[in-house]
Amino acid sequence: MSPLPELPGKPVPPKSGQEQWLRRTVARLCQLENERFPGSQPISFGTRDLEKLDSKDYWVCEKSDGIRVLLFVQTDHQEQTVYIIDRHNSYRQVIGLYFPHHENPRMPLRNTIVDGELVVDVDPRTRQETLRYLAFDCLVIDDQNVMSRSLDKRYGRLQAWFYAPYAKMMKEFPQMAQEQPFDIKIKDVKLSYHVDDVFNIDLPALQHGTDGLIYTCAETPYIPGTDQNILKWKPPSENSIDFKLVLRFPPKSNKSSEPDLFAKPVFELHVYCGDDRGQQRYEFYDVMHVEDDEWESMKASGEQLDDRIVEVHWDPKHEYWRMMRFRDDKPAGNFKAVVEKITESISDGVEKETLFARSASIRNAWKARHGSAAAPPQQVPRPQPRPPQAQPLPPRLHVIPAKLQAAPPFLQGVPDVAPRYGPLATSRWSKVTGPEMVSGMYR
Repeated sequence: MSPLPELPGKPVPPKSGQEQWLRRTVARLCQLENERFPGSQPISFGTRDLEKLDSKDYWVCEKSDGIRVLLFVQTDHQEQTVYIIDRHNSYRQVIGLYFPHHENPRMPLRNTIVDGELVVDVDPRTRQETLRYLAFDCLVIDDQNVMSRSLDKRYGRLQAWFYAPYAKMMKEFPQMAQEQPFDIKIKDVKLSYHVDDVFNIDLPALQHGTDGLIYTCAETPYIPGTDQNILKWKPPSENSIDFKLVLRFPPKSNKSSEPDLFAKPVFELHVYCGDDRGQQRYEFYDVMHVEDDEWESMKASGEQLDDRIVEVHWDPKHEYWRMMRFRDDKPAGNFKAVVEKITESISDGVEKETLFARSASIRNAWKARHGSAAAPPQQVPRPQPRPPQAQPLPPRLHVIPAKLQAAPPFLQGVPDVAPRYGPLATSRWSKVTGPEMVSGMYR
């Protein structure tokens, strides 16, 4: 599993006037009534969601193993400042980035909010690490809110207005790349029925970790919070849940209430149940299995373990939860209702082979929606025999095209009159340029 990148930039002080102003500005640009993190969140993919892929247009891409952040380009007249916004709704100012305007590169791109993920790409030959931002959607572009538009329109603006001018600038001034806090790319996407290309072409070429697929509906708007039209697919055995880890130590002795902090504790998993007057509420859900040698390694690390968000997966062979990693980038564990849906997807999960087998059905439904039925797989058109040679017609008749054979009798033959060509003139009978009244009658 890939290490999570460190967030770059200078943190904006929490609860400061600057942070409050930034949150209000983002809420205004996104046309939201609240100042929470405006990013969308997917739901876990289950068997029932195969019907969605049949009924609507979806795009699919790999799910990067990184940190989800929004990129906020804030422009005031000619002054441009760039921030990243994490899922804690915290802001960090990043230095060294500049985005030119798509119409006039001498002018700065105006207020823009882009959705994406920070990953660490590792060159397979040199092992050199590159921090890279993979953009895949946008909420606001050049002071225009595009959240109500479909994904294909948003993705087009992301390419043409955000990335293309930036990439051109990097090509013309390569020395600027050395000052960038991270590299920027646009994430590759495929039509949903080309999921095999994602597995066979895209994934082998990646230089960062991945933990599944993301299906995004191309027809629906951008929705802050949980979006039922964004589907997170993982193999059932790799579906994970974020809990808060709570350690329960045994007492030093039967007669003592003081905990024995050197003994192996019970690793409780607590599920997030929402906020109560600003305080997060959790309740016990299950326990996590930790081997003895793993516990010794945890102790040797010297890290705090208690009250941290931990990502776990279900081991179907031994039927217990196993730790994957800590998720300090997340402000809370998965909400209780989300956990229930994820556990459903674990028990009712969809394997990769099922996605492949469904591709033909998805493709045919897609083509039918867009007015062109898909041809059956591997259907090769048979060569058509040549039509018999036509008999010559009388010398004073032209050959009539086949589509006119059913025309009125007076069109079956045309007198063989030599054509005369001259300059085009405006007809006095034209409905476009002619007079409104002809022979006392209005048209």
